[in-house]
Amino acid sequence: MTTPVSFIVEHSDGPARSGVLTTPHGAMPTPGFMPVGTRATVKTMDVADLRAAGANMVLANTYHLMLRPGDEIVEELGGLHGFMAWDAPILTDSGGYQVFSLAPKVDEDGVTFSSTYDGSKVRLRPEDAVAVQQRLGADVAMVLDELVGLPAERPVVEAAMQRTLRWAARAIAAHDREDQALFGIVQGGVDPDLRAESAAATAALGFPGFGIGGLSVGEEAADRNAALDAVVAELPGDKVRYVMGLGDTEGVLDAVARGCDLFDCVWPTRLARHGKVLSRLGDYSIRRAEFARDGGPIDPECPCFTCTTHSRGYLRHLRVTREMLGHRLLSIHNLTYTLEVLSGAREAIAAGSLTEFRDGLDRSRATRGPQGGLR
Repeated sequence: MTTPVSFIVEHSDGPARSGVLTTPHGAMPTPGFMPVGTRATVKTMDVADLRAAGANMVLANTYHLMLRPGDEIVEELGGLHGFMAWDAPILTDSGGYQVFSLAPKVDEDGVTFSSTYDGSKVRLRPEDAVAVQQRLGADVAMVLDELVGLPAERPVVEAAMQRTLRWAARAIAAHDREDQALFGIVQGGVDPDLRAESAAATAALGFPGFGIGGLSVGEEAADRNAALDAVVAELPGDKVRYVMGLGDTEGVLDAVARGCDLFDCVWPTRLARHGKVLSRLGDYSIRRAEFARDGGPIDPECPCFTCTTHSRGYLRHLRVTREMLGHRLLSIHNLTYTLEVLSGAREAIAAGSLTEFRDGLDRSRATRGPQGGLR
């Protein structure tokens, strides 16, 4: 399979590795995090905010964009890059997450949704997911997969895994856009044997990169890590490994330590909309009364616009009064923090000190409150 996407590993520290994913619209350093722009926008943030926060690549959603405004309209208006004025790499998911979140009718041929917008019936087959993503024009497209929530009975997980493999073969046959790469997706729940089987079979199909799906849906961290170990052992070392939907600090660093490269999640921006701050000094709610007269920043060492411009007292006021600016400012900070964690991990891997980096971050987050004192 020819592909416009390439991946190179530059440094290793045990199983962890840092490298570069190169696409037609630029490079994505790995391990790296993609902010989620479901409807071609990361909520409350514009592209200047994303660039300032350090984002190199974003994710958009096939299901939502094919319904509103429609993939043909996006194509007419310059594809996703032109439509959202983002000239860096973009990955589109396939609608597979909505197979989990919206509980549609699934059969061997595809999925039947009821539109979240008007209730109309929407049919999505593996070939349709490919066609939509080719019109959207992302640098990386994903195959349609069947994702099940956890815990689930082994026969249910195995059936979804096998169907995902069959759909993957159909997606490869349908994909023909030369300036776009198509990634396969590994399923199998938290069963190491099913994960290993799925990874080996997906790798054998010859994809240029791999998503690891079906995690962050209710499993324990130890089970997720065991599943990742099984997958990494079966995937080729020269291709990118993307853990889909994982975005919390501890979970991401667990996956990085196991040799995973790429991540996405709504976690940083969703928490921001609820007033939750992510910080190397610990995570906390900005709504707390103690911040009403606090003139200090969220984190004096954070380089983001929010921390260099506004006080916790002001941010608390915005959240308590439900001003939209509060959502934007906290999103800027939370994304900057998340992207800084991944940047620090890359530097640590290059220096052979990922364990020390993780230990230092864990100590800081566990023992220091938002003003730098003991909790």
